[in-house]
Amino acid sequence: SHGGLVGGDNTLPIDVLPAVADAVGGQMPVLVDGSFRRGTDVLKGLALGATAVMVARPPMWGLAAYGTEGVQAVVEILQTELARNMAASGRPTIAMIDRELVRFDKW
Repeated sequence: SHGGLVGGDNTLPIDVLPAVADAVGGQMPVLVDGSFRRGTDVLKGLALGATAVMVARPPMWGLAAYGTEGVQAVVEILQTELARNMAASGRPTIAMIDRELVRFDKW
């Protein structure tokens, strides 16, 4: 799924992220995009091995509603959510984020 477009197999980027991160073994940055909307989503992406998580729609919503101030507000909200959830999980730094934060339940 990229930009809301779903491929034929319906595989989401977050589903393959751990395998991609393992395959590159820290030798290059891993960027992930697709369906990340909240600070908790960013935390999950980082926990699953992303070096950076792309968040596009929320800033666009802020831009559409309030211009550049709206974008700034959205970015601040995302940063606050991420920091709050990192602290709540006992991982106050990015370096401390690991896969133990994410449950892999199969339905």
